[in-house]
Amino acid sequence: MSRSPVRATPPIEDEKLRIKKPASNVAGIKAVANSFKIGIQETGISKTLKTMRTVNRFNGFDCPGCAWPDPDNHRSGFEFCENGAKAFATEATSSKVTPDFFAKYSITSLSEKSDMWLDKQGRITQPMYLHEGSSHYTEIEWNDAFQLISQSINLETPERIALYTSGRCSNEAAFLWGTLARQIGTNNLPDCSNMCHESSGVALSQSIGIGKGTVTLDDFEHADLVIVVGQNPGTNHPRMLSALASCKRNGGSVLSINPLEEAAMKRFKHPQEILGILGKGTQIADDHIPVRINGDSALFKGFAKVFLDNGTQNMNFIQSNTNGYDAFVNHINHTEWDEIERISGISKDRIQEIGNIISKSKRMIVCWAMGITQHKNSVHTIHDIVNLLLLGGHFGRLGAGVCPVRGHSNVQGDRTVGINHHPSEAFLTSLDKEFGINSPRTSGVDTVRLIQGALNDQFDVLLCMGGNLLSAMSDTNATAEAISKLDLTVQISTKLNRSHLITGKRALILPCLGRTEIDQQESGPQFVTVENSMGVVHSSIGSLNPASDLLKSEVAITCSIGNALFGSKPINWKTFENNYDSIRDAIERVIPGFEDYNKRVRIRGGFYLPNGPRDGPNWNTPSGTAEFISNELSTIEHNEGYVMMTIRSHDQYNTTIYGMDDRYRGIYKARRIVLMNPNDMDEEGILPSDEIDLISIFSGKERYAEQWKVVPYSIPRGNIATYFPEANVLIPLDSVAESSNTPTSKSVVVKIVRR
Repeated sequence: MSRSPVRATPPIEDEKLRIKKPASNVAGIKAVANSFKIGIQETGISKTLKTMRTVNRFNGFDCPGCAWPDPDNHRSGFEFCENGAKAFATEATSSKVTPDFFAKYSITSLSEKSDMWLDKQGRITQPMYLHEGSSHYTEIEWNDAFQLISQSINLETPERIALYTSGRCSNEAAFLWGTLARQIGTNNLPDCSNMCHESSGVALSQSIGIGKGTVTLDDFEHADLVIVVGQNPGTNHPRMLSALASCKRNGGSVLSINPLEEAAMKRFKHPQEILGILGKGTQIADDHIPVRINGDSALFKGFAKVFLDNGTQNMNFIQSNTNGYDAFVNHINHTEWDEIERISGISKDRIQEIGNIISKSKRMIVCWAMGITQHKNSVHTIHDIVNLLLLGGHFGRLGAGVCPVRGHSNVQGDRTVGINHHPSEAFLTSLDKEFGINSPRTSGVDTVRLIQGALNDQFDVLLCMGGNLLSAMSDTNATAEAISKLDLTVQISTKLNRSHLITGKRALILPCLGRTEIDQQESGPQFVTVENSMGVVHSSIGSLNPASDLLKSEVAITCSIGNALFGSKPINWKTFENNYDSIRDAIERVIPGFEDYNKRVRIRGGFYLPNGPRDGPNWNTPSGTAEFISNELSTIEHNEGYVMMTIRSHDQYNTTIYGMDDRYRGIYKARRIVLMNPNDMDEEGILPSDEIDLISIFSGKERYAEQWKVVPYSIPRGNIATYFPEANVLIPLDSVAESSNTPTSKSVVVKIVRR
């Protein structure tokens, strides 16, 4: 018996595009109004006020919308942003997805609905099972679901099992998830980091010996220069704007580097300050550089060239803390200005103007996000960023360092506690000693290799701890084909998404508690912990009644799978489910930096994990010093096409679509849009709102996407931008970043076809 075809990509709808002038400021009273409006629509007045009073509080829950740290002092009455309000309001929604819903809708009919419609149906209330060949999910008991998983996993072939992790997973759940994988016998732990900041982790580990940022929130108040490159804080992490505003108010400068000049970098109206709401707000960026897509490496080499020409490098720091300086100087001296200008799209005079300012900075921070990490040469670009900071000695001092801004709520924490397909020998040895298991030493797969392997029938079972892998991953149709070849897929989720529709031959949906909800276990109410972008570990405690009495926590689900597979030996899974303190005790014994975990995490604000470059500086590299790493200049060539990057709209968090507007960019009632330079439009004979088709070509294979409306926008010539997940169908599965294997979602060569 076979199913009817199920759509992997969002349906093409009759969108009513309206184009307005892009905004000149962000946040302010409109953001406050939208936050309350969304909450009231989803949960009502009482529940909205309760969640807004407890989000990001010392005894409240951590917002699932981002990983930006909370202020140590001077917290405002409402410590969240508009997109955070969307995230926790929709999690606390009163709408429910029950067995009756699944009886009404087949997976084929659901696949014809938009992603926004799927999300708005609400919280999944109980476990559901999709039989092989069936078109409808039916309810299943929890114990039966766990036995089904246990019977489907062949412990004789652990390499055919993979356990995916989303960034919303807590430290406790992630640690147990990774431990479960190793007890099964695999390091197949693909996670959302593979698709976003894997390049940051690889590059920073090579350069400075730690795969994460080196600054604290307080550093922004002391920096004299903050460079914001390849990111859009106004939409993707709005709370960051408060830190940038503090930098400006304390006399610092902010430089924006991005193909698009985003509204957030112009002026910010602080939603928690009355003058910010009603007044003009704070001008954020002092200057903006519209670098070409994939031109950042060339630009930073140009800055380094100016630095060396000026002779302002910090030689005391360089001689005491670095290796490879002479080779780097030789490399920069032999990098030609003509190539720097051609690739970056910025003139030599302009680069020298900004480079002169950078070379004089005494306390500089560089922040970046996926605009840097999702290119073929992403790891090399981050090396170039670090090289510039090393020239000025911007490590181990107040107001200076690197700041990769991660968008998920605990993506960094998950990696810290063991979600890693390339775990270190030290970690595995410690884990084995703690639990009496024999962890595999063979590296596992990341997300790209998971899909490639599944296409070649190398996997049987995929367990997903949250997320929406189908829509987040590149090459949507190839991903869908790969997933459909699996025997069993399991989604541990709060709400419906497209990954519940494109499944293996059999599929389970296991509904879990949200971050906002009370987690009651045998020993009493529990809390979990998370790590923010700046290495602070702190608690998260839900306060709302669960959406359904049949929900289980991520920890409880993981422990139940472990118990069904192995019983209580050598790991007593039930102990961890009953009391999360026991999980934190185990983490403390396994992972350095978590000493007195249960005590310190109960202190207001939590605690910082050790960070060598920040605390010393100390460098956990083979040489014992920071590394200047020289890479040849490269870029993506596009002789007869355009370089496309995928971006988010303002009404979007990752693959979750909240609405059809992108008000900061002046785009309303449409998502299948292409941002294009007006001069390129004139050359192509394209008018605003005209429809075009897009074709990407890679290794001789074409990928086709129909019906995109063109919006004139200030973007470098030869570059275009589109929203994901709709445009993910155009990103080739095999087009990845060197070393990190991250999909190149920010540099895809496409051709335009007039309709």
